[in-house]
Amino acid sequence: MLSDSDRIFTNLYGLGDRSLAGARARGQWADTKALLARGRDKIIEEVKASGLRGRGGAGFSTGLKWSFMPKEVDPKRPHYLVINADESEPGTCKDREIMRNDPHTLVEGALVASFAMGAHACYIYVRGEFIAERIALQKAVDEAYEANLIGKNNVHGYPFDLYVHHGAGAYICGEETALIESLEGKKGMPRLKPPFPANVGLYGCPTTVNNVESIAVVPTILRRSASWFAGIGKPNNTGTKLFSISGHVNKPCNVEEAMSISFRELIDAHCGGVRGGWDNLLAVIPGGSSVRCVPAHQIIDCPMDFDSLVKLGSGLGTAAVIVMDKSTDIIRAIARLSYFYKHESCGQCTPCREGTGWMYRVVQRMVEGRAHKKEIDMLFDVSKQIEGHTICALGDAAAWPIQGLITHYREVIEQRIDQYTANPHPEPVREAAE
Repeated sequence: MLSDSDRIFTNLYGLGDRSLAGARARGQWADTKALLARGRDKIIEEVKASGLRGRGGAGFSTGLKWSFMPKEVDPKRPHYLVINADESEPGTCKDREIMRNDPHTLVEGALVASFAMGAHACYIYVRGEFIAERIALQKAVDEAYEANLIGKNNVHGYPFDLYVHHGAGAYICGEETALIESLEGKKGMPRLKPPFPANVGLYGCPTTVNNVESIAVVPTILRRSASWFAGIGKPNNTGTKLFSISGHVNKPCNVEEAMSISFRELIDAHCGGVRGGWDNLLAVIPGGSSVRCVPAHQIIDCPMDFDSLVKLGSGLGTAAVIVMDKSTDIIRAIARLSYFYKHESCGQCTPCREGTGWMYRVVQRMVEGRAHKKEIDMLFDVSKQIEGHTICALGDAAAWPIQGLITHYREVIEQRIDQYTANPHPEPVREAAE
């Protein structure tokens, strides 16, 4: 377990002072100029050495991603950092707590990360439904300007402007190129890659898009050293991680823990165990709604990290842990997620535009039992034709919950079909989406 002395987000629950004075008392903005004095290359190397992997879901090396930005800055093509605060993945609610309760970790992180990539401007794209979070974040930005910590002629000697942009509530804008399109004032639809944002991003200029948590932890890593961060967790899965734990636990919560903590320890230590005891656990969606569910017996002692969960055919994603006990109608739960992805598809790619709706309609019939057993394999086959055949990963996100359901709970679907065949319902039950 993570000791309190190793926690980065020390005001995650908003119990302390959220202002600049409170942030400074907790160690933020402490000699930030000395961090910048290390130079761009040194900062990037430190972030690489820490083993920090993107906290937005993909888990790509943060330092390596930064190194893709051009070394030389063309005055006609300025560099940009864009921070993805469009936290719309069902089950995920970690970034909102950073913005609401510990926003100066993000503001300082934005300055340091922008300096490392030669960017003099940063945009934070906030989810449309986050009103209180945007207000709290904007207040922190205003405080930083007033204290001359950021701005054209700030105390750090590096001209830097920070803008908070409010989205309109589209899930697809969590995809980095769709976010850039939306930021430019266009419809949020993913771009084809290449070119990648590091070459042609915001306004056609070199751009890096990072998650809120990924940026907010950087100043602390630089102050405490890369070896400190790398010493937490396991190799290739290092550092601290914010977990959003919801569903059938006794005390749902957001908590910062060590990467690679076991699922059992995470739930027992912070959530008071599974509702009804461990024998009542059915399944877990370990990384937000877009990853495959994992049966209880497989996940119960699994380390909660990127590599361990991939071995189970799932993923850590955003570390949004959705716990389901045996009272859950697993088919209906997945149908509800299927409806979400149908609703949020931008419609640009045919497999996603047509496939998400088709999958939802089939799995909804399976909820009621009004399906044929041969459709189970057909549904799985269609999900495979969608997966990996779209511009962005929304097609994958729509396919994986369906694949997890069929892989682990085929017998539940078959039993539901048998029940309906033996006793057809006179009226279809209410749709999962309602």
